[in-house]
Amino acid sequence: MDDQSTPTLYTWAGGAPALARLTEAFYRRVAEDEVLAPVFAGMDPGHAHHVALWLGEVFGGPAAYTEERGGYEFMLSQHLGRAITEEQRRRWLDLIMDAADEVALPDDPEFRAAFVSYLEWGTRLAVRNSAVDATPFHEAPVPKWGWGEAPPYVQ
Repeated sequence: MDDQSTPTLYTWAGGAPALARLTEAFYRRVAEDEVLAPVFAGMDPGHAHHVALWLGEVFGGPAAYTEERGGYEFMLSQHLGRAITEEQRRRWLDLIMDAADEVALPDDPEFRAAFVSYLEWGTRLAVRNSAVDATPFHEAPVPKWGWGEAPPYVQ
C-alpha cells in the first residue's frame, strides 16, 4: 500500500460521525465518574463536539478545530493551571477506551495501537502543561498522527 492509498486514521475510524459518537459516549461516562466529573463540572455544552473536531484534525481529517477554536494554542489554554493528576489522566484513558468499544471504533490492532499511542502522548502532555509551574511551548502546531508514527515536531 502506498501513501496515496493508505487511509488516514480519521477515515479508518469512520470520520466525523464516528468521532462524534465516541466523544458523546465518553462524556456521558465522564459525567457519572467520581474522579473526572468534578474536573469537567460546568463544561461547555459543545465540549464533546470540540474534542471530536480536535481528534479529527489530529488523525488526518479537516482542520475544523483550528478553524473553529484556534488550533493548538486554544487547546493549550484549556489545560493551563488545571493541575491534572496521574489518576485523572489514567481514568480519562480508561473511559475513552471503553467509549471506543461502546461505539464500535475499529478494533484492529493497528488502528487501536495508533489511537492509544496518540491518547497516551496527548494526555501525558496535558498533565505536564497543566502543572501549576508549567512552562509549555505556546506555538506548537496541532499534532498530526498516523499509522505508527509520532509527529515530527520537537520543542
